[in-house]
Amino acid sequence: MSELKKSWQVMNEDCPLWQMFDLVGDRWSGIILFVIGDDVKRYSDLQKQISLVSKKMLTQTLRNLERDGLVQRKVYAVIPPKTEYRLTKLGKSILKPIRCLTDWAVKHQKDLRDIQGKRHKVDGSTT
Repeated sequence: MSELKKSWQVMNEDCPLWQMFDLVGDRWSGIILFVIGDDVKRYSDLQKQISLVSKKMLTQTLRNLERDGLVQRKVYAVIPPKTEYRLTKLGKSILKPIRCLTDWAVKHQKDLRDIQGKRHKVDGSTT
C-alpha cells in the first residue's frame, strides 16, 4: 500500500478522495461536466442531451458546479433569455478522469446492466 494511501483518513474532511466525491460524486455532476466537455452549451442543449434530469435538478446542479468553480455561466440579455455554460480551467482538469470512467462504463456496460437488473428485482425500483 502506498504511503499516500496509508496517510489518508477517508472519514476526514481533509481527505482528497472525500473532497473530490463531495464535489462531483452526486448523480448528475459528472454527467453534466462530461456533456459540456470542451464545448459551450446552452441550457436547452443540456436538457436535450441529458433527458433524464429534471429542469429543477439540472438548474440546481449547474448552480452548484458554478459555485464550486467548475462551470462558468454567461447570461445574455436577449429575448428569449440565452444562457451558456462552459467548463472553467478546474472543470476541464477533471474531464480526463471522467472520460476514463466513461470508457470503463462502456467497456463494462453488460456488467452494469446486469447489476441494475439485479437491483431492480431486489428493491423494485425503476432507476
